[in-house]
Amino acid sequence: MEPQTATFQEARIGDRPIRDLGLTIAGTLLEPVIAEFEGELAAAGIRRVRPRFYLSTEWGVPFGTVAIAIPFYLARADLTALHAERTGHVEGLGRWELLRYLRHEMGHVVNYAYKLYEREGWVRQFGPITRPYREEYRPEPFSRRYVRHLPGWYAQKHPDEDWAETFAVWMTPGLDWGSEYAGWPEALAKLEYCDRLMAGLRQADPLVTDDELDEDVSEIPYTIDQYYKGWEIEAGDFSGQMPPVDGSLRAIFEDWGRPEDLSTDAPRRPAAELIRRLARDLPADVYRWTGHFPERTRLLLRHLAERADALEQVYPQDRETPAIIALTTLVTALAMNHVHRGSYIA
Repeated sequence: MEPQTATFQEARIGDRPIRDLGLTIAGTLLEPVIAEFEGELAAAGIRRVRPRFYLSTEWGVPFGTVAIAIPFYLARADLTALHAERTGHVEGLGRWELLRYLRHEMGHVVNYAYKLYEREGWVRQFGPITRPYREEYRPEPFSRRYVRHLPGWYAQKHPDEDWAETFAVWMTPGLDWGSEYAGWPEALAKLEYCDRLMAGLRQADPLVTDDELDEDVSEIPYTIDQYYKGWEIEAGDFSGQMPPVDGSLRAIFEDWGRPEDLSTDAPRRPAAELIRRLARDLPADVYRWTGHFPERTRLLLRHLAERADALEQVYPQDRETPAIIALTTLVTALAMNHVHRGSYIA
């Protein structure tokens, strides 16, 4: 009877409050990675600031604390897979990615622990921390004023993120950032400022040691399904932004997708089916390349699939690879247009 109950609970995991899942860092794959990261901190000479790690809804450091929140879905393989299925992107998948995100969040910890944002030199390099924080921003992909660490040109989002990204590059083991950014005078100046600042703080006690948690996993009352409901973007909210794609789809599929095309006798497959398959992995890649949020890419792919259905587009099964390349190029171009202009429509 007990195994059947466990199976039923797993099948209905979306109905369970997150606080009832019993999630912890101890005993998971997160634990040895955090231990490795603590070794990186010691090697970088950061011994006076001791961050507190905990599970929450997303990556982050509550302002004025030294507590690093790690997304709860990284604590269990099934939850990680579910997150990938529901959102199309996992921030911190695998050891290397986890360390990359931890280095970034540690930048926030150091900033708040020493109140660096109040220093005149810090403000000159990165800007005022009081600048409005916007979730959506339009990066300059080829700007040499900022380092590149997390995907989506994250340093361009806000002065606090610019510092955190600079710090993360500075502390990355084995990275010769002086050579890496030699031709980037403004980004290099930020790294050199960070290097001088951290050397001066080696023996300094932090001004802030508060490690109060924000939305600790053990206190989150809503369910998994409710959590992912907040990630959804309603199609109606963006109906006016959707681009005219019929011509592009015809260019991809119609030259060799019509039944009367005798250049191949391979079975024809629905184009919409292929597009929906791409929705599993392509959003994460497009985000890394362009900074276009995965949830928006999924909505864009849904729009392409709906139009392909309406146009009754098909393709020969033996030409799936060129179709995927063409679709990837189209989606990436549309994503870049949205990042630069704020709209898919030129």
